[in-house]
Amino acid sequence: VPRNYDPILHPFEVPREYTRALNATKLERVFAKPFLGSLDGHRDGVNCMAKHPKSLSTVLSGACDGEVKIWNLTKRQCIRTIQAHEGFVRGMCTRFCGTSFFTVGDDKTVKQWKMQSPEYGEEEEPIHTILGKTVYTGIDHHWKEAVFATCGHQVDIWDEQRTSPMCSLTWGFDSISSVKFNPIETYLLGSCASDRNIVLYDMRKSTPLKKVILNMRTNTLCWNPMEAFVFTAANEDYNLYTFDMRFLDSPMMVHMDHVSAVLDVDYSPTGKEFVSASFDKSVRIFPVDKGHSREVYHTKRMQHVITVKWTSDSKYILCGSDEMNIRLWKANASEKLGVLAPREKAAMNYNQKLKEKFQYHPKIRRIAQHRHLPKSIFCQIKEQRIMREARRRKELNRRKHSKPGSVPFVSERKKHIVAVVK
Repeated sequence: VPRNYDPILHPFEVPREYTRALNATKLERVFAKPFLGSLDGHRDGVNCMAKHPKSLSTVLSGACDGEVKIWNLTKRQCIRTIQAHEGFVRGMCTRFCGTSFFTVGDDKTVKQWKMQSPEYGEEEEPIHTILGKTVYTGIDHHWKEAVFATCGHQVDIWDEQRTSPMCSLTWGFDSISSVKFNPIETYLLGSCASDRNIVLYDMRKSTPLKKVILNMRTNTLCWNPMEAFVFTAANEDYNLYTFDMRFLDSPMMVHMDHVSAVLDVDYSPTGKEFVSASFDKSVRIFPVDKGHSREVYHTKRMQHVITVKWTSDSKYILCGSDEMNIRLWKANASEKLGVLAPREKAAMNYNQKLKEKFQYHPKIRRIAQHRHLPKSIFCQIKEQRIMREARRRKELNRRKHSKPGSVPFVSERKKHIVAVVK
């Protein structure tokens, strides 16, 4: 359609578009129903989850009683249950081809299982079992080769065909809580230790590269699937830190919104956003370049969220929590599921552009940012705001009554870093 953009011909364009943007923003909040359903069947808290690399509808979960379940998300049913370990299932990962998966547990074993259910009359047995000397706390598989890494007392790199590790990497003497392979530069690993370190390793040199020490312990980290050098760490001090591994002396971004320790983090396949699970019984979605979350999910029954995954089609989020449930959420709270007519699609795109155009108008901004929070989180946010203000005021007073230059300005990003060791 030819259209004349001369403003004299369209004198009321901006007021009309503003009204449409306001209505679109209100409707977005009306239709924000992110919760899709829960997968129940575990008899203990869900401790870890893994995605199937080839099938979107398959997800694996491990519980605190040593049980592993494989779920079909389209039917929302459990299709297979394995009693894998004595005690907790500490970690699990799938092989890059999707034919098998690995689990580690408190019984000091690493087990490899077939992804297919056993045939009629066959026993539910692991393909391989490796007996270790210490408890393994995490596991991750290489993205292209038959190699996997476990962590516990140290980081061990294993070949699938051998029962002893190819090499063991250690730096310091503390237990390591999680280890992750880089999806792009596949020979790089990152690990988090309980002495507040994040250590990066190179498999080719079989030595640690560098480590960064933070104020508090990091629970886990996740690599950005689109940018090889970027990873995000979930910390005990309620924050998440996005680092560029080349410049570890200050994080690229500090993401603050949780009011309790952050227990897990996972990137969306687009690398633009990540989702975090916290001890404060909520799940939050952060854009990579923003300090505050764009979305917070919670239900009355959900307890401490221990593990979280973003599905490979970038549409859904799965979170496993203390009270034995896995919950399925939409990544975009107000998104319409199902097939869209072309006119619907065009209207949605138009509304999206309007919301972007007017996003900084006070009314629209207030409606778009408003979220209903549980009372406990709401009160803690208020309390922490008061504490932050008090700290700022104290620092200003100290600076005012000290010799000029004796109290340095420390940016929010550098505040939480203790040291970088190379």
